[in-house]
Amino acid sequence: MQLSRTERLLRVFTDIRPGEGPTALLMFANVFLILCAYYFIKPLREGWIAISDVAGLSKMEVKAYSSFAQSMLLLFVVGWYGRLAVRWDRATLVTRATLFCISNIVLFWFLQPDFFFRALPITGILFYLWVGMFGVFVVAQFWTFAADVYTEERGKRLLPVVAIGATSGAAAGSWMVGKLLQSGFPTEGLLLASTAPLFVSIALTRRVDLRERGAKRRQPAPVSDVKAQQQGLGFLLDGAKLVVASRFMLAAAAVTLLVNWVNTNGENLLFRVVMESLAERAGEQGITDTMAIADFTQVGTTAFYGNFYFWVNILALLLQSIFASRILKYGGFAAIILILPVISLASYTTMALLPVLAIVKFMKVAENATDYSLNNTARHVLWLPMSSEMKFRGKPAIDTLYVRVGDGLAAVTVLIGVQVLALATEMFFVFNVSLVVLWLAFTFMLIGEYKRAAEASLVDGEQ
Repeated sequence: MQLSRTERLLRVFTDIRPGEGPTALLMFANVFLILCAYYFIKPLREGWIAISDVAGLSKMEVKAYSSFAQSMLLLFVVGWYGRLAVRWDRATLVTRATLFCISNIVLFWFLQPDFFFRALPITGILFYLWVGMFGVFVVAQFWTFAADVYTEERGKRLLPVVAIGATSGAAAGSWMVGKLLQSGFPTEGLLLASTAPLFVSIALTRRVDLRERGAKRRQPAPVSDVKAQQQGLGFLLDGAKLVVASRFMLAAAAVTLLVNWVNTNGENLLFRVVMESLAERAGEQGITDTMAIADFTQVGTTAFYGNFYFWVNILALLLQSIFASRILKYGGFAAIILILPVISLASYTTMALLPVLAIVKFMKVAENATDYSLNNTARHVLWLPMSSEMKFRGKPAIDTLYVRVGDGLAAVTVLIGVQVLALATEMFFVFNVSLVVLWLAFTFMLIGEYKRAAEASLVDGEQ
């Protein structure tokens, strides 16, 4: 059997075998549509939270505390989803979960400020919480589906190509939002527009399921796995205890926590600088009416983040498609996992010296794009030489609990920095520099443990 024309094209990115092209393209298109839909919604989140005032709190505090609440809620959502995963087959699970998300989108479309209602209390905060969970949930659901579709050998070869679909979908969604808003498309219409790619995504998921059902039939989950899924949050906490069982788990947990602490701090500070910049611009334009300021802030924030996410995802797409596999091939795991903390160190040092919007935006684009591409690849590669126990007990805890702890520490940073120490923006950036130095130290520790695990896995394979 020979490669098709499409499969020969895909060989530019990975080692693809005859007959694998159709499913790879369907998976590429699926995740492209999911991320496109998400980036129709994500800029609206920033615009809505920007006009969600809470007495006694700055806008940065509202955003930071909402992020932490979102993180805590997500833990319970993971447990609930685990229970459903035991009861339903994969196509039914993805279909029903996605339809539930679409129904939520329609609900928030009705609740948008200045649409059917003026501005219902706390709806902006609720929308912020929901979008954060939606973004994690739908993307994680897709990659779980992909892991179930592909065997380990095929997954190593084909998932990098599918991942390009994710970064290109995010870039396309951000670009379309910018173009639509420039053409006068109403911001409230973006929510409804996001449902279209999600409906098509359901159809593609079911198509892939039919194609691959014979190639890899889904086996009933082992009793131990079913029990673990039914335990939900308890299972995650049990897995979290593994950090004391090995230096590898300790280093992986510390790096994950610090990555999210640093990045969430950065997101909060970017939001603060955007709010300060918009307030200054409103004053320069003579906008003094409270309602007019709110409208100016919402539109300006949505437009800024639409453009910001566009450049993040364009750069992430270039890094993922051109550099990720090559850095991993020629530099190994150490090279690819060290890139993000080095960039973060340079970025936050620069932002501490020049905390102006143009500089902060440029540096955050570089950091987020690297995180979404090269560092995301490193996170997948990290667990390849680990035992099944480490993967199925430790990885869920690392990817959920310690990520959420990092977000929680970012909220504490804002609480202490604003309410107790009254820190200027520059000092928040300096604090992030110190966190990055600690992150680098644990990264070197993790590299050493990864090398030892890879060597042990190689020896076990030869026996």
